[in-house]
Amino acid sequence: MSKIATLEIEGKSYEFPIIEGTENELAIDIKTLRGVTGGVTTIDPGYKNTGSCESAITFLDGEKGILRYRGYAIEDLADKADFLEVAYLLIFGELPTKEQLEKFHDDINAQSHVDEDVKKILDGFPKSAHPMGVLSSLTSALIAFNPSSVNVDSDEEMYNAIVRIMGKFPVLTAWAYRKRAGLPLDYGDDSLGYVDNFLKMMFKKPNGEYTSNKILVNALDKLLILHADHEQNCSTSTVRIVGSSHAGLFASLSAGINALWGPLHGGANQAVLEMLEAIKEDGGDTKKYMAKAKDKSDPFRLMGFGHRVYKNFDPRAKIIKVAADDVLNDLGVEDPILDIAKGLEREALEDSYFVDRKLYPNVDFYSGIIYRAMGIPVEMFTAMFALGRLPGWIAQWKEMRQRKEPIGRPRQVYIGENLRDFKDITKR
Repeated sequence: MSKIATLEIEGKSYEFPIIEGTENELAIDIKTLRGVTGGVTTIDPGYKNTGSCESAITFLDGEKGILRYRGYAIEDLADKADFLEVAYLLIFGELPTKEQLEKFHDDINAQSHVDEDVKKILDGFPKSAHPMGVLSSLTSALIAFNPSSVNVDSDEEMYNAIVRIMGKFPVLTAWAYRKRAGLPLDYGDDSLGYVDNFLKMMFKKPNGEYTSNKILVNALDKLLILHADHEQNCSTSTVRIVGSSHAGLFASLSAGINALWGPLHGGANQAVLEMLEAIKEDGGDTKKYMAKAKDKSDPFRLMGFGHRVYKNFDPRAKIIKVAADDVLNDLGVEDPILDIAKGLEREALEDSYFVDRKLYPNVDFYSGIIYRAMGIPVEMFTAMFALGRLPGWIAQWKEMRQRKEPIGRPRQVYIGENLRDFKDITKR
């Protein structure tokens, strides 16, 4: 028997079906609300209680600390798969066979060349330009070099568009960094794995050889997996709503990059490092700042602890904490900023105030530590996030277009002036 929700408005009752997801999530289907009620809508700032779509990609239960991609636990994927396997899973729905994965990697490598004219666009940016602005602009500029629209009903065209952006995006990300660092652009090495090749494009010095570091590759591989998708967050929703107008993949991705740029979204790990810098400048007393964080009258906010969605713990943080410890031990970095971070982590995990409120370090806290230890500057943190989120954005765009979802067009409740008479400018 189907479930029904009854809504009463001004003495009249209306019934709406209740949809049940495969993980027993319940949602009231109100797509006919405005029509049957004669114009009534709902209002939900921030869409905290509104589902914009049905999706088969990612399941997230914040209360229980569960994150799954296509039904696979994030813990298993981070432990047993690499980033390209997870990207394939998200985009195409199943883990690849050995042959499919090799073809996917080969096809991405074949599409990794970026047109030389893109370098001219990059040259037009000042050295001080923020990497996210550069990355968004270059991603959008790819449209000019690939102007034909993708036929979403063609598996071949969709696949070609996907491997094209998967190949070019790491290059653009690395170039955004090298532009700011004053380094010559690097084209990578097709003999390396996807993540290892990205690190080479980032860090190879013009007068030296690149030496692969398995611990760094493993840590970054895990970070990219953990960031690969996260349900209908701000940037993902942006990609879907832009794509719902039938804007192309590259244009939709560029919009997602801009949404991710905000400090309340992808900029969270940058905010962590900025907080740590501020604590260092004030003497580095972690106990003082933990006390400030507990004082409700103090404006100080402890960044990188707790999560808007996860009310218990961030499952990604448990995974990446191990990688963070491995990176710090391997590199042997002596850095007062990282010492402060470890001090805050230790105190938060032992302080009953934080433990009782489940304010544990989240993935942004540990990712900032790893990036800092690897020598990645703070302004690149969000660009690294974008690299990880790329397959999730692609998967969400692909799903939205292939499901033929309608164009996104939210309603509003108007609170402005009523009808007014126009006054001539001499009488105002």
